[in-house]
Amino acid sequence: MTDEADHRKPLTRSPKRVRFVELSGGAMSALLAGDLSRASRMAGVSLTEYFVTDRARWLWQFRLDQMAADPGHARWMVRQAVVGDKGLVVGHAGFHGPPDEVGMVEIGYSVAPDFRRQGYARSTLIELLRRAAAESAVTTVRATISPDNVASLATISGFGFVEVGEQWDEEDGLELVFEVPACRVSPA
Repeated sequence: MTDEADHRKPLTRSPKRVRFVELSGGAMSALLAGDLSRASRMAGVSLTEYFVTDRARWLWQFRLDQMAADPGHARWMVRQAVVGDKGLVVGHAGFHGPPDEVGMVEIGYSVAPDFRRQGYARSTLIELLRRAAAESAVTTVRATISPDNVASLATISGFGFVEVGEQWDEEDGLELVFEVPACRVSPA
């Protein structure tokens, strides 16, 4: 899957401007314990029930384990996707870790059900691509998506991602692997 016509266009800011707020290890631990109010205080924004679902808790534990193994990886991990002056949290996003030995980073993002189909995933993707391009060590951005996830496939469409293969993920099953050069995106 390639969007050749859009491959050379620079990214523009989405009208649904997303900013990222770090989700600290302490906040993730509070979420694992089901303490949404403590996690919200630590995060500095009001988190929703979406952050304490079973799927989210699995992610927090996975990221905490990664951060425990190498605390330097924390800056690449989970951020809350926040919009507006009042700090409306619409989801979370980040990289699966720092760039690998060839400069590849894999992105991950999730938008809470109440905010889907409103442009927030696209805005989150734009911000992730900008951040990747701003890092000199990053050469390639990867996205892995289930072939059944029509919404995520549509989200990456138009950003120059090229399908480079597929993989089996123990948590998510079959995933298509897409990549785009990080240098293609100019950070604003």
